[in-house]
Amino acid sequence: MDHFQYKNGELYAENIALSKIAQEVGTPFYVYSQATLERHYQVFADAVKDIDATICFAVKANSNISVIKALSDLGAGADVVSVGEMKRALKAGVPADKIVYSGVGKSRSELKAAVETGIRQINVESEEELAVLNEVAQEMGARMPIVLRVNPDVDAKTHAKISTGKSGNKFGIDWKRAVEVYQRASNMAGVEPKGLACHIGSQLTDLEPFRAAFRRMKEMVSELRGLGLDVSRVDLGGGLGIPYDEGDTPLPVEYGKLVVEELGDLDVEFEFEPGRMIVGNAGILVSEVIYVKEGLSKTFAIIDAAMNDLMRPSLYDAYHAIVPVIEADAEEAKQLYDVVGPICETGDTFAKDRLLNKLKTGDLIAFRTAGAYGATMSNTYNSRSLIPELMVKGEEYAIIRRRLDIEEQMDLEALASWQD
Repeated sequence: MDHFQYKNGELYAENIALSKIAQEVGTPFYVYSQATLERHYQVFADAVKDIDATICFAVKANSNISVIKALSDLGAGADVVSVGEMKRALKAGVPADKIVYSGVGKSRSELKAAVETGIRQINVESEEELAVLNEVAQEMGARMPIVLRVNPDVDAKTHAKISTGKSGNKFGIDWKRAVEVYQRASNMAGVEPKGLACHIGSQLTDLEPFRAAFRRMKEMVSELRGLGLDVSRVDLGGGLGIPYDEGDTPLPVEYGKLVVEELGDLDVEFEFEPGRMIVGNAGILVSEVIYVKEGLSKTFAIIDAAMNDLMRPSLYDAYHAIVPVIEADAEEAKQLYDVVGPICETGDTFAKDRLLNKLKTGDLIAFRTAGAYGATMSNTYNSRSLIPELMVKGEEYAIIRRRLDIEEQMDLEALASWQD
């Protein structure tokens, strides 16, 4: 459930008409519902309430500090994959001891920054990273808590570009070597091994890959303990899918039951890194139709949002439901459209042959389920503006990222010294 519903014939974000926001802010824009963020976080928290759990929001899904703050106020930590994301989490009020640092390519300077900040742990993803971190921490006179991210070689059955748990993926330490590496880490002066982590992919719509990964994790925990090594944390990552197309996806309560069923007797503190599941349905993208172009074989709805604003359709062939802001007559005939943006790329396409209510210039449309990997992946290709992000709470809204226009972008640039 989300808080974007039709009232009096038009789409609202909680208690504010989207047409009102569009008139005052201009299109395109992202808008998030704080009530939906809070509800989704609580649903996940309730699903794992029967175990010792720390929930660290995956900042890569939506890195706006207002979004992070809303979740931090509910008790969420943060899963970050860069120093920039770590700084965002800290600015949003996430305590350092609730920040987990993931990612395959942490540089020496990034590792140093994480150690200096005193975060909860670093999820180590390679043997070379482990050696570098050990050196960095010793140079700083520290002993850094770590968990080893294991690649369990489990097919998540998700999109190839967001699958992370197969042996051919770049993530984690091969599960066949993980025990040996953990033993070695236990003898290092600069790191303090706490446990294991795994994350097999994003947008999983089947629980069975989770089950396979959990069982492999349990086997490794048992083996490590059999060697007399301490394992007090198990980080299970994120990845739970959400319904972009109204299809069935596992509920968080079902996922929580699976964790308890497979791992509930491990006597560890569990860590979870949900991202999409919390913010995906909490945000939408609102755009205006610029032109309706009748081609020989296609009808194109050309809108003022573009692939630089919402990358997922062009990058992943991802589906987003498209709905009118002004509710259409249920009896009105629908028409097939290719919904496209103004960028000079054929790939700037949001939907092909999508059956929609009849569109005309000036109509407002909304892309649902755009709260995750939408604004956070946006860019300024074609020297377009970064579009605003807004947060709604009840009858109020706030601009939480203003529009960044071309003049401000050019202020970051300069002519070469010989061009003056």
